[in-house]
Parts: sequence; C-alpha cells; structure tokens
Amino acid sequence: MKAAPRLVDIRQAFGESPQVMTEILQDGVNLAVWQRRLPAQVEDFAALLLNLGQPMSDERVMEVDEREPPVLHRLLPEAADLHGYEGFVADVSWLVAAYTCLLGARRVGLRLRLLDGAMCPRFHVDHVPLRLLTTYAGAGSEWLGEGDIDRSRLQLAEAPVDNIRRLQAGDVALLKGEKWLGNEGAGLVHRSPPTPPGEKRLLLSLDWLG
Repeated sequence: MKAAPRLVDIRQAFGESPQVMTEILQDGVNLAVWQRRLPAQVEDFAALLLNLGQPMSDERVMEVDEREPPVLHRLLPEAADLHGYEGFVADVSWLVAAYTCLLGARRVGLRLRLLDGAMCPRFHVDHVPLRLLTTYAGAGSEWLGEGDIDRSRLQLAEAPVDNIRRLQAGDVALLKGEKWLGNEGAGLVHRSPPTPPGEKRLLLSLDWLG
C-alpha cells in the first residue's frame, strides 16, 4: 500500500534574528536556523576549550519553568578558569530559556560534548519531537533537503546522497524529529560532519523531555 501523499510541503526556515526559531512550530517546517555570529567572548572560550585537547562532556536532565531562568550549576567545571567561561554559560542558559519558552517545556535534556570524531556519521532522522543543535566551534552538522535522498535507503551503509548542506559554527538549529505530531515521515535527515584526525568540535544539544 502506498503512503498517503503529504498535504503540506516540507521546507526549512533561516534568519539572522532569533525570531526565526518560532517558524519550527509551523506545519511543514522541519528545520529552523538562527544564523548568528557568536559573541567574541564565547567564540574565544570555545577555541580555548578545543586547544586544551582534553575530553569533556556534560549531560543532565533539567527541570525547567518558562517563568524562571534556568540554573546551570557547574557546567563543564574543568573549563571554569578559561577566559570567557561566564559568557559561555550565559549563552547556554539563554538557549535553554528560549527552548523552554518556545515549547512550554517542563523537562529538558542537555548534552554538551567536546567531540574528536563523528558522533552520528550516517544520515538519519531523530526519533524525538524537537532537538536544538548548535556547534560552538568546529564543523557544523550536515543535512539534506527533502527529495535529496530516498528515505527508505537511510539504513544503507553507503546511501547515495547529493547536495549535502552544512550548518555553520554559531548557528542555532531546531530539528523536527519523527515524534513531532504531524511530522511522521518528515524528520530532518542529518548527520555529524566527517571530522579529520586532530580536529574537534564543541556541540550542544537540547531535547524536549516533557
């Protein structure tokens, strides 16, 4: 049996204002990207962190309230003495608050990782409602527009793809997954970028847990 045709065209939204993030709430939008330039202090901190060459990560589940600012106690404590740390924590806090307000979330999963390899090297879709991704330093995540790949071939080791697109460092991306109501079969197809030996990236992801 053939799947019923979609009534809404799939599209992506881009803008230089954080207001563009609200576009992800529209039917048919499976990616919204705030194309921003990182504050110099945050950019410097991320570069220093990469140069340390130490493995670092921070994963936590946060109880949040859109009426209260989030509390990020001891975020990446190993890096607390680096120049720009306070500005970096403030930036992450702002993103958590914006994400919370956008969704009316009560619980958010936060993952902050310093990566020296591709975490998810194959193109895939996320089985979550909505994920926020931003790369503070290093190569940004790669994604495909609708129709650039046969979704039935995503499980193949070498699924043929063309027109690979890449997010830039600093971009704040909201990616709809398969569990967003009405987005079944239209989760954004994306992957971690290939990372040459010796290169690293600092990636933040937020997930809506309830």
